Amino acid sequence: MRVTGALREADRRLARRAIAWGPPWLRRVAPAWEEAAEHTKLWWAAAVAMAACGGWRGRAAAVAGIGAMSVAEALSAGVVKRLYRRRRPPGEWVPEPELRDRPESSSFPSGHTAAGCAFAGAVTSVWPAPGAVCGAAAALVAGQRLHSGAHYPADVAAGAALGLASAGLVRATPRLLLRRSPR
Repeated sequence: MRVTGALREADRRLARRAIAWGPPWLRRVAPAWEEAAEHTKLWWAAAVAMAACGGWRGRAAAVAGIGAMSVAEALSAGVVKRLYRRRRPPGEWVPEPELRDRPESSSFPSGHTAAGCAFAGAVTSVWPAPGAVCGAAAALVAGQRLHSGAHYPADVAAGAALGLASAGLVRATPRLLLRRSPR
């Protein structure tokens, strides 16, 4: 019991620091980044660009990324958030502009982070260079979710783990289906 209490307290301390951290220009730039990540617009745009400009590899990377992102979103919003209810960081920790757009859903896990990590992980397995760019973008989304006060660090870490697991599942599915099919 002491360990979970200590972890919970460390999570709260880190969240408070992440929310307060940063230069003033970051608070001006962050809303645009959040808007790009909202409803997975950033990842859909990346998928369209890869499919349009990347030939067969770009199309394969786009399909893998969208598939993994869809799995991560279904698991995050449809399963985990319903099973584990967690309040978001207290409103008094968060500057007023960020409070306006804060969702009411469970804080755990971060669905934005899950979607970004799933997309980046799946794309990387098909096309490493654009996958690295997507990974950097996913890391920025995760950081923004902390800095805006929408999530605790544990929420973001769980979202990243869920996203990467979804990418692995999507990558493994064709091999698993081939093993199961009668020959």
